[in-house]
Amino acid sequence: MTKSEIQHGGIPPSAWRIHESRGKGRGHPCPRDARLEGAETCGQGCPRPFVIWAWAFATPAHFLLKRALVCAIECGQTNSMKPCSAIGSRAAAISSHFAPVTSFFVAGILLTLLAATPVSSQPLVSPEVRADGRVTFRLKAPSATNVQVHCEGVKESRMENDGQGVWSLTTSPLEPDIYSYSFTVDGLRTIDLNNPLMKYNLLNSESQVHVPGPATLLWELSDVPHGQIHHHFYKSAVACDDRDFYVYTPPGYDPSARKRYPVLYLLHGYSDDASAWTSVGFANVILDNLIARKEAMPMIIVMPLGYGTMEVVKAGWGGPRWRELFQINMDKFKQAFLEEVMPQAEKAYRILPEANARAIAGLSMGGSESLLVGINNLDRFAWIGAFSSGGLNTNFDAQFPKLDKKANDRLRLLWIGCGEQDGLLAGNRQFSEWLTTREIRHTWVQTPGQHSFRVWRRYLAQFAPLLFQDARKQPSSLVQ
Repeated sequence: MTKSEIQHGGIPPSAWRIHESRGKGRGHPCPRDARLEGAETCGQGCPRPFVIWAWAFATPAHFLLKRALVCAIECGQTNSMKPCSAIGSRAAAISSHFAPVTSFFVAGILLTLLAATPVSSQPLVSPEVRADGRVTFRLKAPSATNVQVHCEGVKESRMENDGQGVWSLTTSPLEPDIYSYSFTVDGLRTIDLNNPLMKYNLLNSESQVHVPGPATLLWELSDVPHGQIHHHFYKSAVACDDRDFYVYTPPGYDPSARKRYPVLYLLHGYSDDASAWTSVGFANVILDNLIARKEAMPMIIVMPLGYGTMEVVKAGWGGPRWRELFQINMDKFKQAFLEEVMPQAEKAYRILPEANARAIAGLSMGGSESLLVGINNLDRFAWIGAFSSGGLNTNFDAQFPKLDKKANDRLRLLWIGCGEQDGLLAGNRQFSEWLTTREIRHTWVQTPGQHSFRVWRRYLAQFAPLLFQDARKQPSSLVQ
């Protein structure tokens, strides 16, 4: 798999672009030969023909959603999301769960298209990453009056118009990393339509820019043996819906061999989906590099959908603050995870079925889920990690009623970390202090950074090498 394919979720270059044509199932016939050359619309009001780059094919679900968005953009079906092919039926089903989000996302794209001039034979290059780490963002929107770019680690936001309708901003040199960003055009937010690298999210999709760095950075693709990513689908009896999970198998994994592997269950955060740790976190690349350097044990990673009910996502950013709904979400996730995901994964893959060979970790909401599932099931998990945990009730005694210092006999590692600029730092530090009062041996890590994958990639790179090793090597307290 090439680096570009990794960045596009394993989708080959032939699938990065879709050239849409109108036809049956769109509400009205609009054959290609009926279009007026150079006209802005056909007689039925459809936009002029154009090529849309498939900028977020990190998973099949992304492809389906983008397919539905193309239909919506071309034929104005933003309310019904009526499928225009067999593949569109599943896209419509997915979109129906997130109609408000989809409508907002489509509106942002439509505004950008209306503000921009027709597609030229020389498309804009955006983002343009320079050798010194500076990044130039560009957007063509001659009718706009105020265009801004919002990028992690970048203080500037106001873009300048060159007089020809092209807005741009060049940053100061950025450290090698992967940054998420978006534009606002006269107050309405949109992604970068010229950039195929996308940070897919159920509530807040953004574009991404990769500022390359040395091979010592574990998320940089290197010439080492690579593992494989497998995508599974199943019907959940607990959640009463269709859902998925991803599995990473390390280089050399042979399903027919007798060798068995330890497993890390890796959970995403609120508003992400099951693909987040591979498409944004580059967990597979990090593990490939660690294993190649012999810094981590070869392991299987299982990455499930982290919701017990999708109703919590439909509530938008207020979902985590709706305590009753969020508690239902956490309880049902725990049930679906223990009763459905784990049995499926451990039956399908050569996983060691013992607590000392099982780890669970996650970020944000997934960090809280890891703590709740792991600490309350020490007969199943001996290695637990929580990255910038969010959503934990501060009544820790009620959430971990059986936890006492006897747990140290079964816990091989309890690792908790949070960024210093993260709004969740106080709650995570409070939990660490509570563990200390309970005499629970654990590792506390505090690093610079916000609530971002720029922090969590590094946490995974620190956490994974500690797994399935001698627990006596782990410190009981650490602040970095």
